[in-house]
Amino acid sequence: MHNKTKLLIFASLLLAACSTDPMQEIPNRGDSAPEIETSGKICNTSDDAVAGSLIVKFGEEAIPSLEQNALNAAKTRSALTRSGIESVDDILNDLHVTSLERVFPEAGEHEARTRAAGLHRWYVLRFASEEDLDKAAERLAGVAEISKVQFRTRLYRASDCKTYPFQATANGQTRALVTADFNDPNLFWQWHYINNADQAIATTSQAGVDINVAEAWKLTAGNPEVIVAIVDEGVKYTHPDLAANMWINPNPSPEYKNQDIHGWNFAADGSISWGQKGDSGHGTHVAGTVAVNNNGIGVCGVAGGTGKGDGVRLMSCQIFSGDLTGDALVSSRAVKYAADHGASILQCSWGIKAGIYTSDNMFIKQSPMDYEALQYFAAQKNCEALDGGLIIFSAGNESTAMSGYPAGYRDYISVTSFSPDYLPANYTNYGSGCNIAAPGGETSGLSGGEKAGVLSTLCSETSNGADYGYMQGTSMACPHVSGVAALGLSYALEKGKRYSLDEFKTMLLTSVNEIDSRLGEGSKATIADVSIYRGKMGTGITDAYQLLMQIEGTPCLQVALGEVQLIPLTQHFGQGAEDLTYTDIQMSAKDMEKLGIKAAPKMYNGKLMIKCTKPGSAKIKVSAIAGGTKPGTGVVMGGMVITKEFAVIARSAGAANGGWL
Repeated sequence: MHNKTKLLIFASLLLAACSTDPMQEIPNRGDSAPEIETSGKICNTSDDAVAGSLIVKFGEEAIPSLEQNALNAAKTRSALTRSGIESVDDILNDLHVTSLERVFPEAGEHEARTRAAGLHRWYVLRFASEEDLDKAAERLAGVAEISKVQFRTRLYRASDCKTYPFQATANGQTRALVTADFNDPNLFWQWHYINNADQAIATTSQAGVDINVAEAWKLTAGNPEVIVAIVDEGVKYTHPDLAANMWINPNPSPEYKNQDIHGWNFAADGSISWGQKGDSGHGTHVAGTVAVNNNGIGVCGVAGGTGKGDGVRLMSCQIFSGDLTGDALVSSRAVKYAADHGASILQCSWGIKAGIYTSDNMFIKQSPMDYEALQYFAAQKNCEALDGGLIIFSAGNESTAMSGYPAGYRDYISVTSFSPDYLPANYTNYGSGCNIAAPGGETSGLSGGEKAGVLSTLCSETSNGADYGYMQGTSMACPHVSGVAALGLSYALEKGKRYSLDEFKTMLLTSVNEIDSRLGEGSKATIADVSIYRGKMGTGITDAYQLLMQIEGTPCLQVALGEVQLIPLTQHFGQGAEDLTYTDIQMSAKDMEKLGIKAAPKMYNGKLMIKCTKPGSAKIKVSAIAGGTKPGTGVVMGGMVITKEFAVIARSAGAANGGWL
């Protein structure tokens, strides 16, 4: 224990220069003695890499010497520059290394699990920017005590980062159509939450092309025990629409100068920032989509609460800062911080461009430190409702038929993007590795211009004084899914339910409305052939209400608008469902009016007959007799009355399987 305490002191006193940044990453094998194969140890290439810095992973046998040297350096309040291993230090001397430090500092109460994950073996070294990175990597890889060498390649936001300040106008048809219990005045411009085919958004808008969250808000609007880490640009925690939902660190750390109140700026190694040259408000926009609600100002977010101190909490883990762009070192540190400080959802609207990695094995091999940090996050149980950490990435904006990475990795959720016309956004990646679709908008190409983008919070310092505005991208789609997931965990907490990570991901990815029926032969203004996206946008469009129904245990019926649907009830009343005697169907007049149902639903030839003319969600109860054609009474022997409750989800396109989810 004493040594661990000393290590913590060492970590906080190391005076290494802060990182600039870029990204890529990677692992490998390698070990040997005299003749060492170096090519297997060098994980990635130096293309687009940070100059004057490399990341290495030491073998376990080298750690005692490194840590002893670190303790000695800490005693003299000097930066660690040498390892105490002769063969390594010869190279460090030749490179004139000015800093050698653990990538993941000593973690106090979390140090044991840090070591169990092998994260204590990763070190970053810094030297003059003029040094040849490839030669330096080759020399380091030739040392037996070093098992991996990784270049720090740049990461990119999944957005063009263009912002369009919001200007209130009175010509939105949606103002009169949007109905929700929340009082945020500009909710009616947020088609991505409640879409009523407002022509001011786009003449091609389709009713119901949203995440179906209004009904979900009646059940839960978010729980502060659920913490979402916004790994992105800094979140403007003083924003009037965000301040109430910011995570507050109960124990700021000396390691972060006691300034990690709402998170930390890992790019600049300082306090969270958002108004520097090069900042776009990207992180603040993403954060507003996850959590803002019902405070009488501005806009709504998905899981921001009811304005009564509830709502999920936002942790700002900053990896882009001004002109400093994220890389493996910065992002991995941010991910581990989130894991060690209580986050249960990792919201990541960034990544490596599609096509650079084309398989999970490539990602693991070439981005080993990133992979290990993400797996560490996934292993933590920071929410009582979930046995693990949920990782959500944007699929990327290269219009490519595969996801970018890390999004494409099989255990992480990759989010594609659609527009208010029910069709894929022209920039979205799609295909292999993509899991689910959400609103990302299109700020050009549709008649409403920027209004067809996603409206959320912005930084006035970088958007001409505007606190709100539009952006587009899978960056904007991703936080919708993070918000829906946060609502789901909030509802699970309320219901006292707990899920494995795989169980929850399965529920999230099956709580969807289909999109493929819209993707036949044809085009839109910005896409020549929409059919290329068919079967490639993930499982469908994320639906908040359906997720809550799955948690509640209420099955969902998907019903296409404007058509009489005959829905078999076999899945829920058994294989003999069509032969049962049905006694009652209950649906309130209010719910019938909400879905535009003019003729009361009834059973016809053993199937539920229903016709909805308005998009929305409501509940219906169906009763049948189990055993015979009449219920038992005090004087007549008969069957048992059984009742099932369903949630009806009415949308403008129906599923090809007859309406069942």
